[in-house]
Amino acid sequence: MFGFMDLNYLLLVVVPGLVLSGIASLMVKSSFARYSQVGTRRGYSGAQAAQILLDRAGITDVRIERTNGYMSDHYNPTTKTLALSEQVYASNSVAAIGVACHEAGHAIQHARAYAPLWMRSALVPVVGFGSGISNTLLMLGFIMASKPLLALGTIAFSTIVLFQLVTLPVEFDASARAKRLAVESGIIGEDERYGMNRVLNAAALTYVAAFVSSLLTLLYYLMKSGLLGGRREE
Repeated sequence: MFGFMDLNYLLLVVVPGLVLSGIASLMVKSSFARYSQVGTRRGYSGAQAAQILLDRAGITDVRIERTNGYMSDHYNPTTKTLALSEQVYASNSVAAIGVACHEAGHAIQHARAYAPLWMRSALVPVVGFGSGISNTLLMLGFIMASKPLLALGTIAFSTIVLFQLVTLPVEFDASARAKRLAVESGIIGEDERYGMNRVLNAAALTYVAAFVSSLLTLLYYLMKSGLLGGRREE
């Protein structure tokens, strides 16, 4: 069977990955759409909510800005910029507050030198190199039936899995901070936390799905290269 497009790859990697990713994506879109229609009583916008958390944390060097793209919200530790999408920046919905506070949580992690965030940032150049050469090495390894090339490609691909693994505690912690601080700072009431939890928990599942999908792919490559199971297929 040619390379990685064999039946085992489709059944053990592609199908489970698509199912997990599809479920996670559906949950995110559903929860965000639902709670985007639910306004908070205090009426803070996403940008205001993020600023409140930054101020309470004593962070004065992070800039909050509006960015284009659906759910393109992110925090850039290099430029210390907290970018909020159109759906979040000016909205006072429960969903917008959850996303904005989550991104503010990343800025707080950065200011507090949260170890997993530092590790993730340090891995960026490694992952950039690994992801850039893994596909080439794996493709050549399958075409040439070369175990050494497959092994090298697998090792390069493993940097992506490692990055996604480190990302999990970073995202979970940012959401935990957001859920706690949004209530403590008076941005939302205790009874409004349920909707915010639904949005952030659904978003967290996308990272879990991505990690599991990549892990399945890595296990497949490990078996094909003979690095796992001690079986060297011809």
